[in-house]
Amino acid sequence: MNTLETEIVAQLLQKLHQDAEAADHEYFKSVMAEIETSGETAEDWAAKLLIDEKAGLRSVYQGFANHFLAVSANFGRFLYAMVRASKAVRIVEFGTSMGISTIYLAAALRDNGGGTLIGSELEPSKVQRARAHLKAAGLADLVDIREGDARETLVNPGGPVDLLLIDGAFSLYLPVLKLIEPHLRPGAVVLGENAFDPEYLAYVRDPARGYFSRMLPIDEGRGNEFTVRLP
Repeated sequence: MNTLETEIVAQLLQKLHQDAEAADHEYFKSVMAEIETSGETAEDWAAKLLIDEKAGLRSVYQGFANHFLAVSANFGRFLYAMVRASKAVRIVEFGTSMGISTIYLAAALRDNGGGTLIGSELEPSKVQRARAHLKAAGLADLVDIREGDARETLVNPGGPVDLLLIDGAFSLYLPVLKLIEPHLRPGAVVLGENAFDPEYLAYVRDPARGYFSRMLPIDEGRGNEFTVRLP
């Protein structure tokens, strides 16, 4: 049995996914209505959010303090599988939120024999809730959630990084990647969830940058980008 299938973790994840649906349903409903009414695409909507973030990152994300904005259970299991397949022992996560994706990643680390997961989250209340969820899952000993701006908290990941999950403020996808880039081991996996920033996509899809990158057919419309740091 893997850690995801233990009673404690499985029941906790089920509850957290239900809580996320309840907390975020109306917000996502309003976003979809806005897109349909305006005739825009998800990329158009994301472009407007990028502009808002650049004008005031903290003010934008204070408005999301009670939203999970979490990965799906489907994508969470993909994260688990990627950590197991890559035999990762050091993971960096940008955008911890309430810690749902963190549980999937940390469970895989546990089943890999241990390791370190460094998370970064801007909103203090989310940091507290994520830490509580990880403690409840019995995985807190593997995780270091750093509160604050990722451009500061992730300066030193403490060693070679095997897997990087980027799932935070859209405007920081490329800055965070460039920050962690010198620490990525050859063959490291970079997963961009909601990777709508055209500058980020152009960067990882440019062979001259040393990556191989493709959009994932998982949760289509969510902009899930799979990237490998080439040796």
